[in-house]
Amino acid sequence: MRLPTLCILDAFTTQSRDLDWNGLETIGDLTVYDRTRPDEILPRAAEAQIVLTNKVVLDRETIDALPALRLICLMSTGTNAVDLEAAADRGIPVCNVPAYSTASVAELVLAFMFAHSRAVETHHASVARGDWVNSPDFCYMLTPQREWHGKTMGVVGFGEIGRAVACLGTALGMRVLASTPHPEGKPDLGQEFVEMEPLFRESDVVSLHCPLTPETEGLINAERLAWMKPEALLINTGRGGLVDEAALAEALKSGTLGGAGLDVLSTEPPRADNPLLHAPNTLLAPHIGWATREARQRLMDVLEENVLAYLRGSPQNVVNGVTI
Repeated sequence: MRLPTLCILDAFTTQSRDLDWNGLETIGDLTVYDRTRPDEILPRAAEAQIVLTNKVVLDRETIDALPALRLICLMSTGTNAVDLEAAADRGIPVCNVPAYSTASVAELVLAFMFAHSRAVETHHASVARGDWVNSPDFCYMLTPQREWHGKTMGVVGFGEIGRAVACLGTALGMRVLASTPHPEGKPDLGQEFVEMEPLFRESDVVSLHCPLTPETEGLINAERLAWMKPEALLINTGRGGLVDEAALAEALKSGTLGGAGLDVLSTEPPRADNPLLHAPNTLLAPHIGWATREARQRLMDVLEENVLAYLRGSPQNVVNGVTI
């Protein structure tokens, strides 16, 4: 039996030189590209029966121009890189990788919280400069030191990651408020389901974990930011489009919001004029919530299983409703 041909269009961020594609290499004839420009997709994937992509966009025109294509595997949970309807029209299953990064993203939320409340790296840099050696006192504080125990956490969206963040908040001794369009049937993790306004008004930290849809785009706007406490922290590890970036930058600049921790922006990489790049009291990370070695290994393991399930005739994690 002829082995299937597989093509990975943008492998670099997933593999990142510390993992390998040995599992997929045993399945078929695998070609790996670190990055692929739009004009390179067709020549590179022309013979591929199985195409794997993370951020490289496969639109209708591209899908229709790949006659050998039989399966698309997303190297992500999100599906916006692929025209799902176009693939369905061709009878091509599109499979994603759900829930592989839940723990990693939830832990990054805590990292932002503690970086904001304790500023350990800022103090370490000061010590390394010799400031403690030359201090007249046994200790000093360069930033306000706060504890999260007893404070209120607001979680917007209560899917896998939102629930994991809620559990961590509860473990810290926080009151957890949650907002979701469908609270019915959700597990009781000690959270209180509330409407958006009380969540924003009462929370000391608000963490965003809802999908980006036409209804949630720009969800965090000037009005909702004005509801927040002036010392509160906003964290976004979801999608950059959830936030009106100009409104957030203005709230941070004016001091009506205490700080922000952002792992995602509306355009990635960001434009040099993005107002949040230089906003005060803002911690920015380059979309690393998903990127722990453990999470990326889980992603690669599920990718392999997605391909094998398709070859067995029973595709799994299909997001466009196509069966074979």
